[in-house]
Amino acid sequence: MSIIYNEQLKVFKLDTPNSTYAFKISPMGFLLHLYYGAYVPDADLDYLRQYIRASTTSALTAHEDVEGYMSLDTARLEYPCEGAGDMRISALSIRGKSGCNATDIRYKSHKIYKGKPGIKGLPATYVNTDDEADTLEVVCTDCLTGAEVTLVYTAFNNLDAITRSVRVKNTSDSAFEIERIHSTTVDLPDMDFEMLHLQGRWAKERTLVKRHLEFGLQGIHSKRGTSSHHNNPFVALARDGYTEESGEVYGFSLVYSSNFAVEIEVDFFRTSRVLMGINPETFGWHLEPGEEFSSPEVVMVYSNGGVGAMSRTYHKLYRYNLCRGDWKCAKRPIIINNWEATYCDFNDDKLVAIAEEAAKLGIEMLVMDDGWFGTRNTDDCALGDWYVNENKLRGGIKSLVDRVNAVGLKFGIWFEPEMICPDSQLYRDHPDWCLKVEGREMSIGRSQYVLDMTRQDVRDNIFEQMCKVLGSANIEYVKWDFNRNLTEVGSALLPPERQKEVFHRYVLGVYELMERLINKFPHLLLENCAGGGGRFDPGMLYYSPQIWTSDDTDAMERLEIQYGTSIVYPPSAMSAHVSASPNHQTGRETPFKTRGDVAMSGSFGYELDLTKLTDEERALVREQVAAYHKYYDVIQNGDYYRLINPTESKGTMISASAWESVSQDKNEVLLTYVVIRTAVAVSRYIRLCGLDPEKIYVDTETGREYSGALLMNAGLNLGIAGANGGKWSDGESRVWHFIAK
Repeated sequence: MSIIYNEQLKVFKLDTPNSTYAFKISPMGFLLHLYYGAYVPDADLDYLRQYIRASTTSALTAHEDVEGYMSLDTARLEYPCEGAGDMRISALSIRGKSGCNATDIRYKSHKIYKGKPGIKGLPATYVNTDDEADTLEVVCTDCLTGAEVTLVYTAFNNLDAITRSVRVKNTSDSAFEIERIHSTTVDLPDMDFEMLHLQGRWAKERTLVKRHLEFGLQGIHSKRGTSSHHNNPFVALARDGYTEESGEVYGFSLVYSSNFAVEIEVDFFRTSRVLMGINPETFGWHLEPGEEFSSPEVVMVYSNGGVGAMSRTYHKLYRYNLCRGDWKCAKRPIIINNWEATYCDFNDDKLVAIAEEAAKLGIEMLVMDDGWFGTRNTDDCALGDWYVNENKLRGGIKSLVDRVNAVGLKFGIWFEPEMICPDSQLYRDHPDWCLKVEGREMSIGRSQYVLDMTRQDVRDNIFEQMCKVLGSANIEYVKWDFNRNLTEVGSALLPPERQKEVFHRYVLGVYELMERLINKFPHLLLENCAGGGGRFDPGMLYYSPQIWTSDDTDAMERLEIQYGTSIVYPPSAMSAHVSASPNHQTGRETPFKTRGDVAMSGSFGYELDLTKLTDEERALVREQVAAYHKYYDVIQNGDYYRLINPTESKGTMISASAWESVSQDKNEVLLTYVVIRTAVAVSRYIRLCGLDPEKIYVDTETGREYSGALLMNAGLNLGIAGANGGKWSDGESRVWHFIAK
């Protein structure tokens, strides 16, 4: 097994192919962290325990140990608690009937078994067979509050990934409050790391940001009710000296779609503590006797091959052990979405005209976006009224779907199930169904309020409306949108002592509704969207295998967005479309070929009016469709390498971006290079990664042969590769396809 317990030394050791994680039980029952890093075969890791006595100003915890007195304030703790001697940030705080929150958990028991459990009501990674992973559950207790705390670890046998989550059960005879419950904590022995995270805003999501750890607190969070456009629930610590393809990197990714916090504290001994879980600022949970609470899962990945190796581990795990259903590995259809072509101004004939043109070009699915329901002609009304507007779609939804199917296209549809407009019949019938705080004015955003998804009656109503539409015609895809943050977060059905539970109960309700939908329609391709990429997180991937990456469809902007997204998420998850030029968001003009090359690195589609294309553009669409089918396997199933960072490249002479896909057998390679801003008389060589140095690779366009060693060590000479005798233009792109002899 990949998890062993040394009874003599009281040491737990979790191994993946290239990493080891270890902790021990102290004589007094504390769990002490020993090691997380590159794989070590040794069983005796007890000597790695940190022996540091506290300073005279620190609170001493007078627990007699084999080494004398131990201070919790300096120990590297496996799951630190609040108020019992450790003055650093804590993972768990429980306020008992006394009103105090000093929390102290000690080891009680453990079990190790093959396979991996799910988490009730929450998304989580899973195993396809029990041989893929082993699981450790360590039960600890707080004798004062009666809290039974189970730390759950799973080590994957073929990937360098370890997952962690926590369960708390109230075994006492009185209620208590969970004030904070992080899903993971790791105490690293030094602070020599750069912190990497994905920062952004609407239409500029997930830009890679780097900053060195400093003494004190640092971190990221969301309290918007979603994982958010602004900070993704991911952070990595990369040891000083790392590169994209070398050095130590620790990744932490939270499988959760609501408020989260990543807290990192560097203490006075240079020890770095990493915490990740639900944001405690907007969380509380009232636990009655016998009740249990489960935290969301954190996926930890260790890499000694730089950021790139970490990313490729996440890509494989999330593609094959998080995404589910018929579309987990199936080839995705090429989509044409009508939003940027028509906005809300369309009818059935307009959509059929787009479908007819799409069929001629080889596009496979039409998605009808916002504007098809209720009295919706503008975006300020009718959310919540999920019935067909037959003034637009004459003959109803089935007539339209049948007409689209008849020309050879599949059909998809847009919903925003969690929202309600004050100008809607649903709101007039049920004004109490919104999230709101009694006595406070309700904030409005985009002319909409938020439905209270904690309520079963609300979810049942939306589910029934959606089922009526989806069951009435051959609809094979749903785009699930969410377009505003949560405010005045209160629920009319919960008592005062449970109002801090609303944020978490809300997302549990969303998960439950999504689960019901995909169970009812198991062949449905569900795509998540939240004002673009505001919920691009692992929790959503459990229900929807692809996510609309950003509302910004400008190819130059997408370079940075897709680069950052690929740090954690696989290409198959990134919905990427070719849009019109000038771009609707930025006004920038970009060559049609470049727009296609950029979108090809994700789940490919179009976001424009096909009926207005020139003959030249139609020819390019046909070429792009053919390329999608030709390169699909290497892009979606190959290993992904980032070669040039478009954000950092902006400060150089030629601003550019480049990425590469390599098949698992290293016999096929696809390299894409895009110039953002060019310069005069500049040469550039680009080194490839992940090839077999012994193989000979043939450029399928020119027939030229290169050894893998040459491409990786010397690279391609881009000075002779441009379209005009080595001269590159702003916005120009090129794709190289290599096949091994």
